[in-house]
Amino acid sequence: MKTTYPDRISRIKALVASNPLLGPVARRIARIPAVGDLRRHFGFKGSAHYWEQRYQQGGTSGSGSFGRLARFKAETLNGWVKEKGVQSVIEFGCGDGEQLALARYPHYVGVDVAQASIDACRRRFSGDSTKRFYLATELPPTLADFDLVLSLDVIYHLVEDQIYEAHMRSLFACARRFVAIYSSNMTDPSDAPHVRHRLFTQRITVNEPQWEQVAFLQNTYPFDPSQPEETSFADFYFFELK
Repeated sequence: MKTTYPDRISRIKALVASNPLLGPVARRIARIPAVGDLRRHFGFKGSAHYWEQRYQQGGTSGSGSFGRLARFKAETLNGWVKEKGVQSVIEFGCGDGEQLALARYPHYVGVDVAQASIDACRRRFSGDSTKRFYLATELPPTLADFDLVLSLDVIYHLVEDQIYEAHMRSLFACARRFVAIYSSNMTDPSDAPHVRHRLFTQRITVNEPQWEQVAFLQNTYPFDPSQPEETSFADFYFFELK
């Protein structure tokens, strides 16, 4: 049976607490709350609720949608769209539209779990007939067969397994040529209650055998803890239907 991160934490805590050689200071580690407890402690009520509240309170999609990180993503995707002759793009997790403002897509559909995000994007791009936006729970049943499907800075924000699985299934169900994912690809723990890293390429290999990873682009600005707003642990992964 696979050991989960919370299980490993529980075992480590028990070991530390029972070891007299580690001393009372180290044994305080045993009182560190588990991941789920940390999320409850910080009032975290789920991914969708977190982003809805964030946008309603005037928050943004995060530093990855601004400055040099945003330009890096835009240059990469605009180049891919032009090179591959992509005509239609759908993005799951369109956020506040800051990243989209730099995009050059012939036809685009943005999807998000937060109504505040969809409302903001509809206002911002109201004069652009090439763009449409839908709440994730209100997608038209015929919405499918896009040249390129995007997931940018989304996967590591999906802390619930069920929501993560639904997101991954949607990416490949709606694509007819390419899927582009910009995310971390690891299982390292995170201190942020709204972040959970995933080894998503492993999941794709097992569940989407008809898709092949055809490109990988390392972030030009890899994560640096001294510059958290200008660097990222996300890289680009491109998949093509075999």
